Amino acid sequence: MGIQAAFMLPHPPLAVHEIGKGGEAEIKKTISAYNDVADQIAGIKPGTIIVSSPHAVMYADYFHISPGTEAAGGFGRFGAPHVSFLQEYDMNLVRSICLRAERAGIPAGVLGEKDKTLDHGVMVPLYFVNKKYTGYKLVRIGLSGLSLQEHYRMGICIKEAVEKEGINAVYIASGDLSHKLKADGPYGFNPSGPEYDKKIMDVMGAGRFGELFSFSPSFCDEAAECGHRSFVMMAGVFDCTEVKASCLSYEGPFGVGYGVCSFYPEGSNPSRNFLRRYEELRCNEMDKIRKAEDAYVKLARMTVESHALYGKKPVLEAAGEGIRAVAPDGTELLLPSEMTGRQAGVFVSLHKEDDLRGCIGTTAPCTNSIAEEIINNAVSASADDPRFNPVEGSELDKIVYNVDVLTEPELIESPDFLDVKRYGVICFKGNRRGLLLPDLDSVTSVRQQIEIACRKGGINPDENPGLMRFEVVRHK
Repeated sequence: MGIQAAFMLPHPPLAVHEIGKGGEAEIKKTISAYNDVADQIAGIKPGTIIVSSPHAVMYADYFHISPGTEAAGGFGRFGAPHVSFLQEYDMNLVRSICLRAERAGIPAGVLGEKDKTLDHGVMVPLYFVNKKYTGYKLVRIGLSGLSLQEHYRMGICIKEAVEKEGINAVYIASGDLSHKLKADGPYGFNPSGPEYDKKIMDVMGAGRFGELFSFSPSFCDEAAECGHRSFVMMAGVFDCTEVKASCLSYEGPFGVGYGVCSFYPEGSNPSRNFLRRYEELRCNEMDKIRKAEDAYVKLARMTVESHALYGKKPVLEAAGEGIRAVAPDGTELLLPSEMTGRQAGVFVSLHKEDDLRGCIGTTAPCTNSIAEEIINNAVSASADDPRFNPVEGSELDKIVYNVDVLTEPELIESPDFLDVKRYGVICFKGNRRGLLLPDLDSVTSVRQQIEIACRKGGINPDENPGLMRFEVVRHK
């Protein structure tokens, strides 16, 4: 009993003959691998098939599991309305997964269903499976905006629930690979696209699931991948398990990568606890980061931790001929004179597990010193950034801080005076202003820099906005 096998499967609607109408011959390797997988599943005869789909209901901070007794769907919007599905859900397993997620502190459940209809991320794999085997119930799980670690932990909960219920199950991690493989493809080309596909097929084909955590968010975004979180969740169902992995096919003739892999458990292997090993590595990295922090970053960290734990800011006090910051718990930090005797605009940025967690700043000084500017903006970045919930105490050991001290902005005549690595930009039109810091990993051109800054300020780039540039000294 338990997870008998898992499969990484793409979901191009074109693979369905009634939609492709012969065009599916262009991805014949994928079709052949799909039929092979369907035969394998028919041989296993699972009582339940669990599918994680990027196209199911998705929330930023919650794993949605489809509720109810059954769900229907079809390919009407792809021009094949006569191809339809009616799948019974495994309600007992859904309840068990929800219970284990709750105990693990993972936000997951059956609330918030916006559309009961089966999505194509589920239906394309089941189209092939149902030709060979239909004696199963379904569990459909959406992805989330939560970290890769949380997706892995969700996979562990699924594994434990399947074993508790005493059923044979198969897991399908639905997901295409990069959407940026060809210049003439529907999404264009980015060098990270083929790089992502090569790397993910190497990792998955060898079952080296621990390396899934090393794919940075910016790299995944540039590649426009679809299924990475789905693959990570699948990896979690094999936590502490030896796995026989096989790469069955890969191709990307339309500019989107389609990879098919199979995974079979081969007994317990405690050394394959990839989440624990990754967290130990991150803990060591965080220790190194903290030891390397200068006073600017230490003050930002002290401020966020003081506010999250005690609801108070550090206090600046005289200390001999200098000034020190004193936290509510009595921790002290002696500040260099450059922080207390000079004014400047400051941005404080928070990152958690490589994702932005908050960023607030001032383009010109609003207080009497850089130290005060850091304190005020660190509180705002952690508690008042409208894009995020306030930082909680349980997150503090995972947050990395950047402090950018700005030079005074200067007016420029055209984008020719910008350099994305050296200068930040302020775009303005009337009372509207948008700012973007320099040297950001995801910003590679001046045009992109201006477009993002305009968007942040609610400005249309065609309005010919005014431009200002500034430099920063980055502390991290």
